[in-house]
Amino acid sequence: MEEKKQPILEIENLTKQFQMEDKRRLTAVNDVSLKLYEGECLGLVGESGCGKSTLADMIVHLEEPTSGKIIFRNQDITNLRGEKLRQNRRKIQMIFQDISETFNPRMKVRETIAEPLLNFKLIDKHSARKKAAELLEAVGMSENFADRYPHQLSGGQRQRVAIARAVSLKPEIIVCDEVTSALDVSVQKQVLSLLEDLQRKEKLSYIFICHDLAVVKNISHRVVVMYLGKIVEIIDSCKLISSACHPYTKALLSSVLSVKKADNSRIEIIKDEPPSPYCLPPGCSFSSRCERCSDVCLKEKPELKVIGKSHLVACHLFDK
Repeated sequence: MEEKKQPILEIENLTKQFQMEDKRRLTAVNDVSLKLYEGECLGLVGESGCGKSTLADMIVHLEEPTSGKIIFRNQDITNLRGEKLRQNRRKIQMIFQDISETFNPRMKVRETIAEPLLNFKLIDKHSARKKAAELLEAVGMSENFADRYPHQLSGGQRQRVAIARAVSLKPEIIVCDEVTSALDVSVQKQVLSLLEDLQRKEKLSYIFICHDLAVVKNISHRVVVMYLGKIVEIIDSCKLISSACHPYTKALLSSVLSVKKADNSRIEIIKDEPPSPYCLPPGCSFSSRCERCSDVCLKEKPELKVIGKSHLVACHLFDK
């Protein structure tokens, strides 16, 4: 997306710390800043524990930031409360990784889909069935599924119902948190295609969180790479393979399994384990796993810097 466009969502220096039982503080998200543009799919990728889901939870107000700002349509929504917060949820929806836990097992599909609309008094009970059928059709399901219960659906069908419920309020942003990670590859492709179709038709903006770099590349316009709570690289998805610079991003790309790999090509793995989030090194957090680590990497934390059009990297290798 071009930088001259106005962002629909801005994250400014967002930090989230958790107080643990042993009184230590864990920094899950550390001074993160990024922008989401209208009609854009912004991919967020990184290993488990890098802070992706915590960032998503703050955007939809399931977690409160320790510091920083969340700005939607030029309005600071960081500390919304009460009715203002409830109304804001219509504009920013979320699809969760474990869909089964977000459904009431005693509610039929039509009731699950219609519930948000009834809560906001956008429909009445008499029109709920018809509206649910319309939303099911929009996600490629027939009205015959309306009277089924969640346990009577496959994983892919439950995910489609979750998408129907998310789009029912006509949000402007949908945060997708690992929405395809539990699906078979064929079903995964169908769900991704559905999300892309809905984005075009409804002019939606997505934050797409996933640990699979190949999936993120295919659906996103830009890719944000996180490591231990920090952003280490932001790059256009079309340039990810050819122009990714950060050693961590390159390591993630080298570790991707592909049926197209040559017989003699090696699958690289990232050596060692990441440092404890309770005891991060004074310099670059990736220094202990980086083959190009130098003295400055051990002493100073790299800042996220622009190195090209829509390309930012936090690495001393690219200091000017």
